[in-house]
Amino acid sequence: MDLLPYSETRRGAAQLRRATPADNIASPAIDLTAFGDFETAARAVLAYLHQRLGFRLWMMTRTEGADWIVLQAEDHGYNVKDGTVLRWADSFCSQMVLGRGPRVAPRARDIAAYAAAPISQRMPIGAYIGVPLAKRDGTLFGTLCAIDPTPQHESIRDDLPLVELLARLLAAVVDSKLRELEQTRLLERSRQEAQTDALTGLLNRRGWEKAIKAEEARAQRYGSPACVLVVDLDNLKEVNDSEGHPQGDALIRAAADCIRNAVRQSDAVARIGGDEFAVLTIECDTAGSEATFNSIVLALSSRGIRASVGKAMRDPRRGLVEAIAEADRAMYAAKARRRGIPAGAPDFPPLLSASAS
Repeated sequence: MDLLPYSETRRGAAQLRRATPADNIASPAIDLTAFGDFETAARAVLAYLHQRLGFRLWMMTRTEGADWIVLQAEDHGYNVKDGTVLRWADSFCSQMVLGRGPRVAPRARDIAAYAAAPISQRMPIGAYIGVPLAKRDGTLFGTLCAIDPTPQHESIRDDLPLVELLARLLAAVVDSKLRELEQTRLLERSRQEAQTDALTGLLNRRGWEKAIKAEEARAQRYGSPACVLVVDLDNLKEVNDSEGHPQGDALIRAAADCIRNAVRQSDAVARIGGDEFAVLTIECDTAGSEATFNSIVLALSSRGIRASVGKAMRDPRRGLVEAIAEADRAMYAAKARRRGIPAGAPDFPPLLSASAS
């Protein structure tokens, strides 16, 4: 990341702080309820904090696994854009959350954990502010943070209560929005009759593509983790040829029931081809995706249904369309390994399934 020349004269941030002291918060500095969505509220907070405290970069971030996702950025020189994905372990914020560094560091290079952080080798950081954002259940959502190439006056410590207040308000907004999204997804699932496969009651391909488009937009806005699973029946043609199409249809319906019962109500399940199914799980981390994968595998195995299963986590750099392609490739890799396995073989997946995550 290239840092633009720091040539413009800094406005008197210390004077601005003295004119609007952080402890004078009886009347809110910014009313987040006035904004219709989380993204707009976050941008307003970042712009306000930049105007008030200076700092070349303010960010609203989400941490998910090894990724540190920049949801919104108020950038004035670091060339960090919305959607940038960095390594969480490389960041000052990861050290701050672990208690190895303070939330405010006017001279960041004097803090051993920050001086050693890999991100400090990639960009000049003279001062740092960072506050964690927690969900209602206490788990970490991300951080509200700022960096500047120039060390700052010690008086910036006085502004930490204000930054923490705004972080708590943003955390409440995002938690509320995530809960709303859960209800929205359930409502969407109940309105998808026109996009439903007649044989199984699952989404058809049209419904699947619509669900993917909607969830990709949400994932880009909120950094939501997601997983795609693709399931392909191994012996539908043989059943159709030997037992007739009614038995083949019964196999498809049985597989659909297994998959539907193995996932959450808010997950999207579709029949996207004759013997191919797909599942989209939202707000699902790597451990959750593995649990879903195993649930589907065991449900199919318990009914004696032979199938190959592939999965892939959404990479925020590439999105859900690429995750679908990765899961499809993983499924075909599993199918290739299954060729030649006897029909009554007891060691059905997970060893015979594949994962791209």
